[in-house]
Amino acid sequence: MTWTEWFIFLLIIQIIHGLGTWKLYVKAGRKAWEAFVPIYNAVVLMKIISRPWWWIILMFLPIVNLIMIPAVWVETARTFGKDTKLDALLCIVTLGFYLYYLNYVADVNYIEHRELKPKTSTGEWITSILFAIVAATIVHTYFFQPFVIPSSSLEKSLLVGDFLIVSKIHYGARTPMTTVGAPMVHDTIPKLGIKSYLYSDNYEKRETSWMNKLQLPYFRLPGFEKIERNDIVVFNQPADTLLDMNKFKPDRNYYKPIDKKTNLVKRCVGIPGDTLEVRNGIVYINGKQNKLPNRAKLQFSHDIVFNNFQINSNQDIARIQAILKKYDITDDIGFNNLTNNYVVQATPEAAKKAVLHPNIKSITYVAEDKGIRDGRVFPHDPNYNWNYNYFGPIWIPKAGATVQLNTKNIALYKRAISEYEGHKVITRDNQILIDDQPATAYTFGQDYYWMMGDNRHNSIDARAWGFVPYNHVFGKPVFIWMSIDGINDGLKNWSFRWDRIFTTVSGNGERTSYFIPFLVIIFGITFFNKWRKKKKAKAK
Repeated sequence: MTWTEWFIFLLIIQIIHGLGTWKLYVKAGRKAWEAFVPIYNAVVLMKIISRPWWWIILMFLPIVNLIMIPAVWVETARTFGKDTKLDALLCIVTLGFYLYYLNYVADVNYIEHRELKPKTSTGEWITSILFAIVAATIVHTYFFQPFVIPSSSLEKSLLVGDFLIVSKIHYGARTPMTTVGAPMVHDTIPKLGIKSYLYSDNYEKRETSWMNKLQLPYFRLPGFEKIERNDIVVFNQPADTLLDMNKFKPDRNYYKPIDKKTNLVKRCVGIPGDTLEVRNGIVYINGKQNKLPNRAKLQFSHDIVFNNFQINSNQDIARIQAILKKYDITDDIGFNNLTNNYVVQATPEAAKKAVLHPNIKSITYVAEDKGIRDGRVFPHDPNYNWNYNYFGPIWIPKAGATVQLNTKNIALYKRAISEYEGHKVITRDNQILIDDQPATAYTFGQDYYWMMGDNRHNSIDARAWGFVPYNHVFGKPVFIWMSIDGINDGLKNWSFRWDRIFTTVSGNGERTSYFIPFLVIIFGITFFNKWRKKKKAKAK
């Protein structure tokens, strides 16, 4: 729905609320009209039910309000003497319309100075759990969110098994667009295997479905930092059409709202207005080689041939993996039993060192040549003979900037104009139509970015699906709070990377762990509080 449609919807809700509670307002000593005035009626209601004013804010926060609004229904019923478990259940099951019964049928009286604390330990426990969920959801949605690195596309900078804290306040927190869903769960509810949100995934009916009309328009709170070139960024994959995230089953006719698309983490190597080109795996921006931070290490595909022993068992493979680990070479593509070859990802420096090992016969750089078209590569058009190793040049759209369009370059910008900016784009013979009108140019409505992995030949990134719109940007990873080697190999194979725990994601030079200082502070605060309590007890 648009903001106008949401405004009308909220007015209707206010009328429904007023009709169902105005007599209750009168019994509480207020005026009947106060039940109908938007926002003000909530302020008055909080006074009636003896709850703090900031509950109003929580009632308007998406996802959080799914907990808070039913809580207000229950509290209203309790304020008028209906405080049994059945009353609470009826409030929730009837979506608040139980208050109509209290307003027009039941003989209830206002309890001005009621006991706010739950009468049973179970009720107290439930209340504590609910408000813990509310607090965690607010932090998770608007401030910081945990994220785990699932793949090796940023190997060396971020490792598989790194657990990150992603800041949403750096670039500005994006308010949820999907309004009905489980708190702190992304695409699928763990263990249950069902979608965590209410949304129609039918691509053809996505605009008309009543469920999709509950979606909020895109809105982002102000941030204090802009995305800069070479920032590591978490974002929603623009081309995500996965039916099942765990089984990786894409379907072009499957539709997801922006905030429920798969979260990815890559390096932003191109910002709005840049002209980007990849030459032999190296990124060039506006004709100059992109200079990466010193913590970033580019990796490329290499073919390793082993000698002096046969590879016939898992033990032999384990020996090879030990050799690769010695030289910090990433083993993430696989072993070929027929040729005794290993295709790995390695930095040029690591490859030069490893080739001196007595069991390694050769290490050969493996990559596509210039001019060979890879069908997996954006824009998936026969006019562009690009591949992962040689790509571009391509101009990255900038909000307010205009690009001249022709029948060749429309392939580069059609997806952005149609899917990300909501226009109908048709190419007919030598003519381009935008919203059924002939067009020779287009002015972009938002910024776009180019996200790539440092693992240049083994990263599904912007070279596969193109530009990342600003409204897909999720946040900035700032901190590694845990790091486990072998995270995907079973619990018994886990190994903590102590030198990475409590380290910053960005920065220059060697990583410094703040884990010990953190423990010192925690123990210091704990012992200080115990000492202070003992001192107060003695003073009494």
